[in-house]
Amino acid sequence: MALAAPSSLRRLPTTPPQARCPPAASLLRARPRREPRLRQPLVAAAAAAAAPLAASSSPADTERRKHELLRLVQETRRGFAAGPEQRAAIEEAVVAVEELGAGEGAPLDLAALDGTWRLCYTSASDVLVLFEAAERLPLLQVGQIYQKFECKDHSDGGIVRNVVRWSIENLLEDQEGATLMVSAKFAVLSKRNIFLQFEEVAVENIKISEQLQALIAPAILPRSFLSLQILQFIKTFRAQVPVSGPERRSPGGLYYLSYLDRDMLLGRSVGGRGVFIFTRAQPLL
Repeated sequence: MALAAPSSLRRLPTTPPQARCPPAASLLRARPRREPRLRQPLVAAAAAAAAPLAASSSPADTERRKHELLRLVQETRRGFAAGPEQRAAIEEAVVAVEELGAGEGAPLDLAALDGTWRLCYTSASDVLVLFEAAERLPLLQVGQIYQKFECKDHSDGGIVRNVVRWSIENLLEDQEGATLMVSAKFAVLSKRNIFLQFEEVAVENIKISEQLQALIAPAILPRSFLSLQILQFIKTFRAQVPVSGPERRSPGGLYYLSYLDRDMLLGRSVGGRGVFIFTRAQPLL
């Protein structure tokens, strides 16, 4: 049996149709002007956040970062004269270039690595000691320093030669009177890491000064067979010392190539022993 509603309830006034809560769709249609004002700041913020990401990958930004890095190292005498503040600024600039990550995620391009690279800056103590020696010994001169990779036709490694041009004033030609070369084999361990295994240290390409040539074989006198032999011996002299052998293990080290493109190479000695900044150079003869 159905229960009848009390008469008092039946007499309650009903809500007029126009006073009822409109559905959500009606509210959105009733306030069309407020929606753009809510969305506009969000769109602007998203565009501002995306702008640096787009700029960071542009060729212009890449060249700007590289130029700034080379500008900072220009007056540091390849790192020897850099103070703490300069080193900190250079490290920030190095990281800014490394963040570009040219080739990151891809195997190391040995064809691009192949060739001669000239040292512009380093914080590695085993290289800075050469500049310190030249500072303390007035007659000693340290010229250009190169890293020469021979790996164009290889897929997993190759040979690297560290080349130091040096001289002794009045005895050898300025800056490039002789060459110190440290040769090593390297193997690619991962996309960016290579392992160096040193094999030989050599002194070669000795070029004596005109003063010393005149002393050995004076120009005003006929050059004797002995003097010519001495000059030829000096010219072709090469002293080499192997750093590996049957009874001793070859020294080695890890080297992280943090950035590589057509004209710049950045490397780090694994273990915090220093950063290296190279630019592309003409092939060594």
